[in-house]
Amino acid sequence: MGVSSLAGGHKTLVPQLIEELARLGRPDILVVAGGVIPRQDYAALHEAGCLEVFGPGTVIPQAAERILQKLQGAAPAAS
Repeated sequence: MGVSSLAGGHKTLVPQLIEELARLGRPDILVVAGGVIPRQDYAALHEAGCLEVFGPGTVIPQAAERILQKLQGAAPAAS
Protein backbone atom coordinates (compact mmCIF):
# COMPACT_ATOMS: atom_id res chain seq x y z
CA MET A 1 0.00 0.00 0.00
CA GLY A 2 1.37 3.39 -0.89
CA VAL A 3 0.94 6.43 1.33
CA SER A 4 1.64 9.90 -0.01
CA SER A 5 2.19 12.57 2.58
CA LEU A 6 2.36 16.23 1.71
CA ALA A 7 0.94 17.63 4.94
CA GLY A 8 3.45 16.35 7.51
CA GLY A 9 1.18 13.67 8.98
CA HIS A 10 3.42 10.78 7.99
CA LYS A 11 4.86 10.14 11.48
CA THR A 12 1.34 9.66 12.84
CA LEU A 13 -0.63 8.27 9.91
CA VAL A 14 1.81 5.65 8.59
CA PRO A 15 2.30 3.90 11.97
CA GLN A 16 -1.48 4.02 12.57
CA LEU A 17 -2.11 2.46 9.16
CA ILE A 18 0.40 -0.33 9.82
CA GLU A 19 -1.14 -0.99 13.25
CA GLU A 20 -4.64 -1.10 11.78
CA LEU A 21 -3.58 -3.53 9.04
CA ALA A 22 -2.11 -5.79 11.72
CA ARG A 23 -5.27 -5.48 13.84
CA LEU A 24 -7.31 -6.54 10.82
CA GLY A 25 -5.12 -9.61 10.41
CA ARG A 26 -3.35 -8.22 7.34
CA PRO A 27 0.29 -7.69 8.34
CA ASP A 28 1.08 -9.17 4.91
CA ILE A 29 0.09 -5.88 3.29
CA LEU A 30 3.34 -3.98 2.96
CA VAL A 31 3.40 -0.19 3.25
CA VAL A 32 5.60 2.33 1.44
CA ALA A 33 5.54 6.09 1.99
CA GLY A 34 6.46 9.01 -0.17
CA GLY A 35 6.09 12.72 -0.42
CA VAL A 36 7.57 15.64 1.44
CA ILE A 37 9.14 13.50 4.16
CA PRO A 38 12.32 14.80 5.79
CA ARG A 39 15.20 12.33 5.79
CA GLN A 40 15.40 12.52 9.59
CA ASP A 41 11.94 10.90 9.75
CA TYR A 42 12.86 7.85 7.66
CA ALA A 43 14.20 5.79 10.58
CA ALA A 44 11.01 6.26 12.63
CA LEU A 45 8.88 5.14 9.68
CA HIS A 46 11.07 2.09 9.09
CA GLU A 47 10.88 1.22 12.80
CA ALA A 48 7.08 1.45 12.58
CA GLY A 49 7.15 -1.15 9.80
CA CYS A 50 7.22 0.98 6.66
CA LEU A 51 8.98 -1.00 3.92
CA GLU A 52 10.42 1.99 2.03
CA VAL A 53 10.33 5.77 2.25
CA PHE A 54 10.67 7.98 -0.82
CA GLY A 55 11.27 11.66 -0.28
CA PRO A 56 11.68 14.67 -2.53
CA GLY A 57 13.73 14.03 -5.64
CA THR A 58 12.95 10.33 -5.83
CA VAL A 59 13.53 8.89 -9.29
CA ILE A 60 10.37 6.87 -9.99
CA PRO A 61 11.97 3.96 -11.94
CA GLN A 62 14.55 3.52 -9.16
CA ALA A 63 11.81 3.58 -6.51
CA ALA A 64 9.83 0.98 -8.44
CA GLU A 65 12.91 -1.24 -8.69
CA ARG A 66 13.56 -0.97 -4.94
CA ILE A 67 9.94 -1.88 -4.18
CA LEU A 68 10.06 -4.88 -6.53
CA GLN A 69 13.29 -6.09 -4.94
CA LYS A 70 11.75 -5.84 -1.47
CA LEU A 71 8.57 -7.60 -2.60
CA GLN A 72 10.58 -10.43 -4.14
CA GLY A 73 12.47 -10.79 -0.86
CA ALA A 74 9.19 -10.85 1.09
CA ALA A 75 7.49 -13.39 -1.18
CA PRO A 76 7.24 -16.99 0.07
CA ALA A 77 9.37 -19.52 -1.76
CA ALA A 78 7.62 -21.14 -4.73
CA SER A 79 6.93 -24.85 -4.40
